[in-house]
Amino acid sequence: MKFAVTAIELFERDVRLRLPFRFGVVTLTAAPQAFVRLRVRCADAREAEGAAAEMLVPKWFDKDPALSNEDNFDQLRASLAAAREAYLAAGSNTAWGHFLALTRPGLVAGYGPALIERAALDALCRAQQVSFYEALRRNLVGAEAFEGLELPAVLASLAAAPSIAARHTVGLLDAIGSTDARVRVNDGLPETLEEVIARYGHRYFKLKVAGDVPADLERLAAIAAVLDRIAEPYYVSLDGNEQFDDMAEVAELWRRMGSDWRLERLAASVLFIEQPVTRRRALQQPVEGIERPIIIDESDDGLDAFPRARALGYRGVSSKTCKGIYRSLVNRARCAAWNAEAGSERYFMSGEDLTIQPGLALQQDLALASVLGLTHVERNGHHYVNGMAALPPAEQAAFLAAHPDLYERSHGAVRPRIRRGMLAIGSLACQGYASAAMPDWSSMQSMAIQKEHA
Repeated sequence: MKFAVTAIELFERDVRLRLPFRFGVVTLTAAPQAFVRLRVRCADAREAEGAAAEMLVPKWFDKDPALSNEDNFDQLRASLAAAREAYLAAGSNTAWGHFLALTRPGLVAGYGPALIERAALDALCRAQQVSFYEALRRNLVGAEAFEGLELPAVLASLAAAPSIAARHTVGLLDAIGSTDARVRVNDGLPETLEEVIARYGHRYFKLKVAGDVPADLERLAAIAAVLDRIAEPYYVSLDGNEQFDDMAEVAELWRRMGSDWRLERLAASVLFIEQPVTRRRALQQPVEGIERPIIIDESDDGLDAFPRARALGYRGVSSKTCKGIYRSLVNRARCAAWNAEAGSERYFMSGEDLTIQPGLALQQDLALASVLGLTHVERNGHHYVNGMAALPPAEQAAFLAAHPDLYERSHGAVRPRIRRGMLAIGSLACQGYASAAMPDWSSMQSMAIQKEHA
């Protein structure tokens, strides 16, 4: 189904974290959230409005230490502004055609097109009165064969599950147990890893490591002392956030984890290691000396990144809506084809987070992760931010009413509902891209684009 984008508006609202979140070189305490609202006109003359949202996160897309957080925010705003101009000038095409014509290599350059393509798909689904899942199965996006992959057949085979496990992030500053001497927020919500497990029942965890092997071992041992109390099996991913200079350092961390009795169960529970080596060198050296799969995240900066990583021994790639839904779908098709060649489930995708917030961003990312066949996905926005507490009451009520399986009201606000570590997402199979509610546009400010960054 071809369509033209006829109008695009860009908004943002400030998000403040209840707990500081340190990943890599940055400690995040606040950041804007970007919103896109647009209108499409389909080839059958139907019109509809769609929307999408994503955080403007500093020091992930571009980790240049010479840039301030505001510089990073302006980079992403400029990416959105450029993508808006490109989409409005593009004329009529399929969603897949728009993607091929307008996607840009690089994490910053690709941010704007990725966000606008989601809003455009939302509008297409609403115009055709179908869900995101149905639009993919029926190939309303107009996907064609790509790199020998029969994408229409792959899309027709995809199916979403009614629930998905939330993989809880343990940041580098996070309190682990009750003996941690930290200044408490005392807002009634969990603050330590112990309290998180008691409230939400997580069995999947993402542990940040800092590239300092002795310090990482001690922190992992403290975490293991808490996780090992879980009677059922638990599962862990390690996230290096580009903090290692080369793969030899990663191999050293893994070797020492294997020889540390305190980490026996935790090491056995590791599923994969995410982007440990800086992107400057990650795709310049082979993966060697590590028994667990290594995946790329920040190095996934274009359509060719996953094949290049595979040639070096990487076995997986992250899915993030900020990198583009169609790239994730292509990578899903690649995994299926490569696994068929290998005769085993060697290649895989993971679902990762950028402190995604409840509402449009959370729902669209969860729907994508589920249709990719992922059984667990990193979720951290519900922990570091106090749910929808800062949003207008009517907006909170609208999302709760539209998606009562995914949200609950507690501690004075609507927030994601997690039980036994699981998120219920059956209600995302609604018309549009995974949301039967819309944000309160009047509560936002128009995005100001800095001309010198555009």
